Amino acid sequence: MTTCRPSPTPPGVVFWFRNDLRLHDQAALQEAVQQAHQLGGWLLPVFVHDPAQLATTPWGFIRTGAHRRAWLAAALSELSEQLDTRGSRLVQCEGDPATVLGDLVEALGRPLLVCEDIAAPEEQGIVETLRRADVAVHCVWQSTLLAPASLPFSPDQVPDTFSVFRQAVERAGVRAPAPLPAPHVLPHLPPGERLTAADRWQAAKTPVRHLPPADARSSFPCTEASFHGGERAALAHLQRYCQHCLPHSYKTTRNGLSGVDYSSKWSPWLATGALSPRQAWATIQAFEAEHGANEGTYWLWFELLWRDHFRWLHRKHATRLYRASGLTGQPPPAHNPALFARWSQGCTGHPFIDAGLRELAVTGYLSNRLRQNVASYLIHDLGCDWRAGAAWFESQLLDYDVYSNQGNWLYLSGRGTDPRGSRRFNPDKQARDYDPDGAYRQLWRTGA
Repeated sequence: MTTCRPSPTPPGVVFWFRNDLRLHDQAALQEAVQQAHQLGGWLLPVFVHDPAQLATTPWGFIRTGAHRRAWLAAALSELSEQLDTRGSRLVQCEGDPATVLGDLVEALGRPLLVCEDIAAPEEQGIVETLRRADVAVHCVWQSTLLAPASLPFSPDQVPDTFSVFRQAVERAGVRAPAPLPAPHVLPHLPPGERLTAADRWQAAKTPVRHLPPADARSSFPCTEASFHGGERAALAHLQRYCQHCLPHSYKTTRNGLSGVDYSSKWSPWLATGALSPRQAWATIQAFEAEHGANEGTYWLWFELLWRDHFRWLHRKHATRLYRASGLTGQPPPAHNPALFARWSQGCTGHPFIDAGLRELAVTGYLSNRLRQNVASYLIHDLGCDWRAGAAWFESQLLDYDVYSNQGNWLYLSGRGTDPRGSRRFNPDKQARDYDPDGAYRQLWRTGA
């Protein structure tokens, strides 16, 4: 007796969104679309909410705080809307990513899984687990301004010192690739029975994350429509920044402490991938073509190169960046839990430091100048473990970025690649230089 079997489901592709929550300049998504077309099949966009992100850290606080959760939810909400308009949809799953994606791929007939490449150890570990389970994973590198093949050295042999890296890149005349346009139409979703199977992983119990109450003092007012967490607000902000000719003044204002316009404010959107660094730089280049280049526009390039450098360092050093000793042979750092608690609560007794930590707790944002000061104070004045501070920033910052966060804390602790050793900031001098009239300290004298 012959058994009748249903015809095989057309092959397809699962696209796993990670820190790339956008449609513009999406090399990984474009690769997934191309693969789906070549296979004559479907494309299923997926995002996985990992419960490990809500776990308690070894330092006693939640890994992802309320501001970051709400910022992510805003980016995902808009991404879902944008996919809907293109005849697709975003399936949001909940659970351990390796387990969820492995089970989902199995239920869908073992399609190709495409995602962006993230060079941090935890993120690499998820991909390795999937591959050990015989899941076909194709990772696409896309988070840097510069393309790996354009560098004057192998990405795995990047100079450890930023100035050497920058000078080598500039001498070689390396240029950023033009950003890719967003796709207008996406491949169709899986056939009915396969899509029904995928729906079993839909994270129906994942609540909508609402932003904490607005605070008029915030330098990044994310409760306002123009500072929404999605891609469209990111691109509109980029245009507005240039329309107001703010790139020309960036270098002279970037050390400001309060206000919307003292810095570019790109970082929260760059962190979730709602904004591509190549799109940001292409917009600045268009601004230069119309208004001319100056030190301000160059300094935006300079900062984007810093961001790239931290990414290449992760490709080169990997897990060594996460050791207590960092890249050095120093003994493990000391730690004082009581002093750390006072620091995180903005109760150290130093008005300048406490003001910054209160702003961070209330708004999820802090100027770069204050970030360096509060980090230095924790490490060098209070004698606490730099890893606790890095974890606090991961929990609190809207614009937390695994590469830059780890790199900056290592830099300040003297356990990274800076040949000058540790970097202590004198908080009294910093307050005199950057808050001479005490306006910032007065603004954040309390946390509410």
